[in-house]
Amino acid sequence: MTCPAYILMGVCGAGKSLIGPMLAARLGAAFEDADDHHLPRSRAKLAAGIPLTDEDRRPWYAVLRQRVVETRAEGKKLVMACSALHSGLRAWLRGDDDEDLIRFILLECSRDTIAARMTARAGHFMPASLLDSQIATLEITPDLLRVPNDREPQVVVQSILQLIS
Repeated sequence: MTCPAYILMGVCGAGKSLIGPMLAARLGAAFEDADDHHLPRSRAKLAAGIPLTDEDRRPWYAVLRQRVVETRAEGKKLVMACSALHSGLRAWLRGDDDEDLIRFILLECSRDTIAARMTARAGHFMPASLLDSQIATLEITPDLLRVPNDREPQVVVQSILQLIS
């Protein structure tokens, strides 16, 4: 059987980088954080409080898609933390994969919770000032598996496992 990829998605501060490694460990999967693959110019733009355009994102998403393909070729499952805010970006990640091969899991919680998380974290290149632009860009489509992330991380991971089993 071909190994699936699970994309943990949502706005900055939704908990993708916290939940992702935990989920990967439970699935025996590789974990990738899409932020690790940002181009330096994109990181600089975000750090300056300027939202990325789809043109900015295109080369980044090409690398992310390649990571999905390479990990699958290695015979491994993949959990990737990636914002994937709208359906066009998700289509870039999906490529020609069937829905069973790449699943998008939206981590959701209130704006206030996310803003508090972003304010509390240190050393991240994404400023809290970009939260509203991310929320405005988020497109919720019927194919998303939606999971509340306002509970203990282990409970969130268990909820995801139940959804994907």
